[in-house]
Amino acid sequence: MTTEFKHLFEGKKALIFGVANERSLAWSIAQYLHGGGARLGFNFLGDALERRVRPLAESVGAEIVEPCNVGSDSEIDAFFDTVKKKWSDIDILVHSVAFANREELEGRFVNTSREGFKTALDISAYSLVALAKRAEPLMEGKNGSILTLSYYGAHKVVPNYNVMGVAKSALEACVRYLAYDLGTKKIRVNAISAGPVKTLAAAGIRNFRDMLAAAGEKTPLRENISAEDVGSLAAFLLSPMGKHITGTTMYVDSGAHIMGV
Repeated sequence: MTTEFKHLFEGKKALIFGVANERSLAWSIAQYLHGGGARLGFNFLGDALERRVRPLAESVGAEIVEPCNVGSDSEIDAFFDTVKKKWSDIDILVHSVAFANREELEGRFVNTSREGFKTALDISAYSLVALAKRAEPLMEGKNGSILTLSYYGAHKVVPNYNVMGVAKSALEACVRYLAYDLGTKKIRVNAISAGPVKTLAAAGIRNFRDMLAAAGEKTPLRENISAEDVGSLAAFLLSPMGKHITGTTMYVDSGAHIMGV
C-alpha cells in the first residue's frame, strides 16, 4: 500500500463487513483505511472465520471484532449495540458480503431454486439495506460514507455466475435508492464493480481460474487488477475527495466493461 492516503482517515471510525482472509477485497480496503489513520471494526461469521479474521483485525489494532450473521436482524442489532457502546457513532461502512449456494452457481440459471434465489438476494443485496438502516443514526452529522462491492455480472451474462448476477444487479439498485434516502443526511452510498480477483468468494464460481486467465487478455490494458486496486479506489470514494460522488457504481477492471464480445 502506498502512502497517498496517510492521515486521510485520521480519527474516522469504520466498520468492515465481509473479510474472509488476507486475500479478501474487504481486507485490502481495511488496510488502506488503517494506513490513513482510521479506527476499525470487523464482523465474522462462525468459529472458522473468526480464526481467520481475528488475527487480521488485531494486526491493524481493530477495536471491534464481533460475530454477526447479516442474514439475522437480531445479530445485526446486537452488533450495532456493541458499536454504540464502544464508539457511539461511525463514519464509514464497508459491505463486502455475498453468498449463493454452490449448486446455484453451476449449470443453467433457469434451474435456480426458490430457496436459493431467496438466499442469494437476502445475503448479497438486502443485507446492505439492513446494515445501512442501523448505520444511518450513527452517521448523523458525520458526512458518512457507505460502500459495497459489485461485479460486471450484474449487467451482462457471465456463465456460471447465475443468481449471483441477479443479486448484484439488485445490490446496485439498492445503492441508488439508499443514496437517495440518505443523501439529505449527507451520507453517501456507492459501489465498486471490480474485475476478477482470486478471492475465497471467487473460488465458488465454476471455471473461475480459466475466466481469470482469459479476462486480462480481453481488457484494453491487457492485464487483470489486484486487490490493492480495489483498496485504493475504495479509499478515494470513502474519503472527502469523493464528497460529491453518491449513488454510483465505479468500475476498476482494466476497462473490461467497455468491451463487446
